[in-house]
Parts: sequence; structure tokens; C-alpha cells
Amino acid sequence: MNLVPDKYRSVSVARVDVPLDEKGLREHFLGRPAYRRTRFIVVMQAGAGASGPLAVIEVTKCSDVPLFAEITTVTLIAGPSETVFADAPEADVGVPTSLAKVAAESAPRARCVVVRGRYGHVGFIVDPAPVRIRVVEVIPPFPAKLVDQANRVLHLAEDLPPVELIPEITDLREVAARRPSGHYLFPCRAGEASADATVSYLDEIPARADWTLVGCARSRAIHDWFYARPAPAIDMCPRNLASEIMADGQLPVLTKCCLLEDQITVDDRLVVVPWGASLGQVKVGLMHAIEASAVLPVA
Repeated sequence: MNLVPDKYRSVSVARVDVPLDEKGLREHFLGRPAYRRTRFIVVMQAGAGASGPLAVIEVTKCSDVPLFAEITTVTLIAGPSETVFADAPEADVGVPTSLAKVAAESAPRARCVVVRGRYGHVGFIVDPAPVRIRVVEVIPPFPAKLVDQANRVLHLAEDLPPVELIPEITDLREVAARRPSGHYLFPCRAGEASADATVSYLDEIPARADWTLVGCARSRAIHDWFYARPAPAIDMCPRNLASEIMADGQLPVLTKCCLLEDQITVDDRLVVVPWGASLGQVKVGLMHAIEASAVLPVA
């Protein structure tokens, strides 16, 4: 599953006037010269448009040293009955997640989807089965930061298998509304909160008031550092929310915690990155979640 080319230049495109079955393709290509980096060939029927019949084959050559060498083996990866073409000019076909996304949107029932994407590059995905990862995050701020970061990483991740993110978003305003108060204290203005109550922000160190703190363990510690007594608190820790969510599923979960400053923790299927994680740390977190899914890339 998730068979994708590992490099743009490993895919060639050819138009032929022979049947697109294994016998016809083998007779046509065996002994012909192929570029030394070519591993796969997307084969189209001569005279037909891109949406016409097509197949994908894998080839080996007698040598990868000279610029061109004779093809010595031909293996049919996907034939015309199971292969669909998709034109997706914004998709980077060198990124597995992009290929899987196009396949899901354009031809969800096809075994193989050939994609013509950005720069006119052609790639494909066979037996798409994206790794599904639940991402537990809170809002505000908007967009949900960890989900957005993970999507940005996957948009460029040539070295990760296809991934489908499943956001699990908790709106802190709704959480606060379940504990009515005339005054709420949120951690910072980055999570600008609108509520039918007075709202203050802990990072501004406002004058002590009779408020309810919407925060996590670190927020409570900061609060107690500056004020003489603890306040009623509503826990908003994504890590704690993730622990509850994990109880009803088997998918790996990615979330964050402000008690982590530099390290990433992995506990079975739960991967936790620091609250202020960099994109590099989010990518490492995704890699751990992929490992927890036991689904590895095939290329």
C-alpha cells in the first residue's frame, strides 16, 4: 500500500500503440533503452487524451551506470481498469500526502491514481491508505495552531508516507460557558476570547479579581506565583484532553503540553510535543505517530 515514486525523475511517461496489459507492455518495452534514473513508466494509449486508458509499470535495466540502458524486466503495477488520471496543478507529486489527498478527492475508489501536478510533473499513488492521526488542540487562537503546523509540515514532507489528519478541536469559549462566571482569566491574548463576561489575560498580570482561570498546570503555577491565593480553574490542557480521547479509539494521537519545553514524549499511541513546538519538532512528532500506527512508507 501507499506505493509512490521516491523521486520525480524516477517516473517517465510514454505513449504506445499496443494493448496496455502485461504481455503487450512487456513485448513493447523489453530491450528498449531507458534513462538510468527511470524506475516507473506511466503508459498512455497513443492517440488518446490524458483521461484515456493508462497503466503504470515498473522496469529494471541491465545497468544504472550509463545514461541509457536496456530494459530487462517489466512488471505491471496497475492496469487500465484500475488506474485513473487526475489533473491537479497545485499538487506537488513529490509529496506523498499531496498524492493521497488528490486521490481521495478525485478518485476515491481507484486502486491507482496518476496525478499531473505542479510544474507539470507526473506522479502516482497505488493502494492509497493514508496514516490517520488524531490531532488534539484547543482554540482560540485561530487557526488551531498544532493542526495548522502539522498540515504545513505534511505539505512539504517528501520523506513521510501519506497522512490524513483528524482534528479534535476543543473551543475554550464553550468550555468556559459550561462553568458560568462573571470574569474569566485566559492565559494570553493570543487566544483572544469573546465571552458574555469580563475577560482578563494572565500574561498581562492584571490586578487580582474574583475570576475563574481557564488554563493548564503551567497557567495555574504562574497564577499562584503572582497572586496570594489560587483561583477556581477550568483545565484546558490538550494533553489531558488527549488522554480522554484516546480511550475511545486506536488511532495515534498528536498533541502538545506547556510542561514540555524541549523534549517530545511518546507513550504508546500518544505523542506530545512542546506547547511552542517548532515545525521541526512537529515533524518529529508526526514521525513518532506514524511509527505508532505501524504503517510505513513503501517506495
